[in-house]
Amino acid sequence: MTNNTPTDMDALVLTETNSDFVRSRMTCPAPAAGKVLVRVKASSVNPLDLKIKSGQAPHARHPLPAVLGMDLAGVVEAVGPGVTSFRPQDEVFGLTGGVGGLQGSLATLVSVDADLLAPKPTNLTMREAAALPLVFITAWEGLVDRAQIQARQKVLVIGAGGVGHVAIQIARAFGAQVFAVDKASKHRQIEELCATAIDRHRTTVEEYVKDHTGGRGFDVVYDTVGGAGIDAAFNAVRRFGHVVSCLGWGTHSLGPLSFRAASYSGVFTLLPMLTGEGRLHHGEILREAKRLVEAGKITPLLDPRRFSFETVSAAYAEVENRTASGKIVIDVAE
Repeated sequence: MTNNTPTDMDALVLTETNSDFVRSRMTCPAPAAGKVLVRVKASSVNPLDLKIKSGQAPHARHPLPAVLGMDLAGVVEAVGPGVTSFRPQDEVFGLTGGVGGLQGSLATLVSVDADLLAPKPTNLTMREAAALPLVFITAWEGLVDRAQIQARQKVLVIGAGGVGHVAIQIARAFGAQVFAVDKASKHRQIEELCATAIDRHRTTVEEYVKDHTGGRGFDVVYDTVGGAGIDAAFNAVRRFGHVVSCLGWGTHSLGPLSFRAASYSGVFTLLPMLTGEGRLHHGEILREAKRLVEAGKITPLLDPRRFSFETVSAAYAEVENRTASGKIVIDVAE
């Protein structure tokens, strides 16, 4: 680090499960080889953050005490040896930590793997950019990497929340005809994204498959809710179609999928952070996000309320109570 690089930082530390965050002054992490020191401007709250906080996410492998927060947007302070893709003062965003023992983004500074970062879309604020990485990467891996979505396909998205509303937009950007299943209160949002809304409480799988595909089934089904959503997906996909889920836990009958000779893929977005494998691809996906956002194809849905380090507990409560109208973002400032 140069003489101008900060030597300490503020962070919110979770010392034990189900406890309050403790604001602490900590030593600034120096950017080692391949790392970038980022001054965090915004950090979003994902449902997985709540599970980690309550000790219900052993798959995240994030030992306490720890700094949480997976998504970030900020400004490069310094780069470590070997980093040529970023320079100080670059605006960046990424899914960079908060799992696997990697420092999270509820801190004023964080040293992260350069491969996990991408230049921030120029037409997004820091808050908007921080809302995008996890949900965009998850949606892209399912639709593009796994299902290899194509123009003119009929795509069904089950659940129009964080991942779902981005999946709708990615599918539309690829020229697919998109349908989304959710509760009636989400229909206006779905229709504003130029997708056909299906009421999950008033329409059976058989009915909407008949109504929208003539009984043939959808080419690609992306389940974002798990549980009954996966069972619905197996019954909604066409012969030789593809089902993807980012919450594929539990036990399910493969009969409906097998009888259609259809394929299934799971998406586990945390793997590159947990294993180190595939981190560069996450950065590549976020560069695709930048391209689509700047082309007007992707718009993150953001809750308009402002939260800070002082009100982070209220932010987490909004996510836990499902009262947010879009992604909750924490403003990070010293």
